[in-house]
Amino acid sequence: MQNKTFYFFLFLSLFLWSCDSKSVFDDYETVPEVWNKDNTVSFKVNPPDSTKAYNLFVNLRNTNAYKYSNIFLIVEMNFPHGKSIVDTLEYKMAKPNGEFLGTGLSSIKENKLWYKEGVIFNETGEYTVNINHAMRENGEVNGIANLEGITDIGFRIEKTE
Repeated sequence: MQNKTFYFFLFLSLFLWSCDSKSVFDDYETVPEVWNKDNTVSFKVNPPDSTKAYNLFVNLRNTNAYKYSNIFLIVEMNFPHGKSIVDTLEYKMAKPNGEFLGTGLSSIKENKLWYKEGVIFNETGEYTVNINHAMRENGEVNGIANLEGITDIGFRIEKTE
C-alpha cells in the first residue's frame, strides 16, 4: 500500500512540474529569519534565446508575520557588457481587510509579481538580477533594518504567448 501511495505522489509531482511549459528560469533564495535591508538576493541568468521576448517576475513567499499591506523592492538588472537598470517597485501584499494576496492554502502565501514585460535579452552572456527591500515605516527616514515575514525571494522568466 505504501508503494502505491509513493508512486501516486511521484506521478502527481511530475505531472504538475511538466505543466509549467512557460518557465525558462525559476529560482528561489530562502531568507534566514529576517530579510536584512543590506542582504541582496542575487540571481545569475543565461537567457536561452536572444531573439525572443520574455516576461520577468519577482516571486515572494510571506507568512502571517509580514505586517504590511505592501512592499517596496529595488530590483537591479546587470547586463553582460556593463549596462545596469535599477527600478524601485511597489507591490500590494494584502487586501484592505488585511487578508494576504497570493496563492497557498497554508500560512505561507506565494506572490508572483510583474517585473518587466516583453524583455529581449539581446546581449549574450550572464545577466545578474539583484533584489533588495526598501521598506520604511510611515514618517521615518531610515529603512526597516530587518523585515519579518518574507521567507523566500524568487526570480522567474517566462516565454511570452
